[in-house]
Amino acid sequence: MADLQTSTLIIGCGIAGAAAALRLSDDPHHHVTVLTRATNALDGSTSWAQGGIVTRGLDDSPELLVQDVLFAGAGVSSPAAARVLADEGPRLVREVLIDRCGVRFDVKAGGELEYGLEAAHSVRRIVHVGDKTGDAIIRQMLQMLESRPNVTLLKRHTAIDLITFPHHSLDPLDAYEPYRCHGAYVLDRDAGVVERILAVNTILATGGLGQIYRNTTNPKGARGDGLAMAWRANVRVANCEYVQFHPTSLSVRGAPNLLITEAVRGEGAILLTPDGRRFMEQHSPDLLELSPRDVVARAIHIEMLEHGYENVLLDLASKHSAEWIHQRFPQVTESCLRYGIDPGTQPIPVVPAAHYACGGVLVDEWGQTNFGGLYAVGEVSCTGLHGANRLASTSLLEGLVWGDRSARHILDHDHRQPIDLSRVPEWIYLGDKEADPALIEGDMATLRNLMWHYVGLIRNRERLARAERELRHLYHEIEDFYRSYRLNDTLIGLRNAIQVARIITFSSMRNKVSRGTHYRDDAPEANVTGDLLGRR
Repeated sequence: MADLQTSTLIIGCGIAGAAAALRLSDDPHHHVTVLTRATNALDGSTSWAQGGIVTRGLDDSPELLVQDVLFAGAGVSSPAAARVLADEGPRLVREVLIDRCGVRFDVKAGGELEYGLEAAHSVRRIVHVGDKTGDAIIRQMLQMLESRPNVTLLKRHTAIDLITFPHHSLDPLDAYEPYRCHGAYVLDRDAGVVERILAVNTILATGGLGQIYRNTTNPKGARGDGLAMAWRANVRVANCEYVQFHPTSLSVRGAPNLLITEAVRGEGAILLTPDGRRFMEQHSPDLLELSPRDVVARAIHIEMLEHGYENVLLDLASKHSAEWIHQRFPQVTESCLRYGIDPGTQPIPVVPAAHYACGGVLVDEWGQTNFGGLYAVGEVSCTGLHGANRLASTSLLEGLVWGDRSARHILDHDHRQPIDLSRVPEWIYLGDKEADPALIEGDMATLRNLMWHYVGLIRNRERLARAERELRHLYHEIEDFYRSYRLNDTLIGLRNAIQVARIITFSSMRNKVSRGTHYRDDAPEANVTGDLLGRR
């Protein structure tokens, strides 16, 4: 494919990117180009989301959802963002997902939606499709997009860097103009060439960054690509120290850290040590296994460190029959059986794993960044909603709400044409040799271990200082490596991963208050939990 121009470029095609594309495609004159680095558009974090999506339960209200979001966020969540989610989210679940895309959420015998309960929610308000909710949602959304003639989906295309003015402009007079994004440099992996895709507006919807940690529930593409590109362009970021670790991922030798959905604990599963002791009573006696994720993950981590356990156990089999468990959690069952564990008859061995970035590219209530023409939606963004710790099952809803909002803002406010290609320099290849994959994988393994041990669940000044020193050295090695070899997807990902690791480490060193997912054992803990509990 040659260089192209489009109305809106969307980098990423999970629920946030798909929601934006759907809304934009309502205007037949608005051309949308959607990029995914994957061969299969379903290979993203949305497809891996098991538990469900928040909507409005039977005994629920917007005020109650706002209260739960603020409580989980440990005093850092934006009340305005929480209000947007609570007011618009449930309506969009019905209008976009159910009525428009035809997502069939689980229902009771009478045909009413079945609502699930998850940690830190006051009421049952999560709708689901078994434990394959994200997969069911994105399949239907992508199917709808395929029918839109003004939407082009480009697979196996990896964004390298944003095209921003005045940085990339060939006109020196653009130095006096406000910062603006005009698209991206993109690697067409099949053709082996870098293209310029120019757009009036660009939406970052690249997902998360869990792959910079040794243990993660995220897919392989979750390397922080969007955050790294934004940082290099001097786009504002915020709250990057708040990385949420999911308490329960499968822990079997030789198996990946497959997510064991929070809905399992919502349905009554309890956490046990390998010798059968229930331990959440010592760490969070009021909420036990339904405590916020950071509390549960840290409790597991502490038990493992203090007693030398390789993992702890998640027991649902003592609560429900094997038939009920297999029917309610088919994906968990399938994943566990593949590695010799039957959750219907025995506890599941689990460990915490990096799961979700609560911070990211800073945006306003419409998904706008501080660069004109640049939006960020979904996990790559920081709307302020998640604060220091994301409330369970709000991630899909945030992506839906801000994906839709960014598209509405674009349709209402921007009717310009893309800039001329002659104003943007072509990409210059600096390397002509193939990069050694062993070197790339070795650098990634070093990076993941550094982040897991020094910038993981429990942090302190000494660990962070060690991480900063070693990451600085690794960064310069990787930059030289990147500039010396022919570009490929893994080399681009390695460069982004080291950049994001340094952002998280710097943010963690700068924040000397222990709060939510940013837990420092050498810093005072934010005194917010008691006040928030009192307001529930």
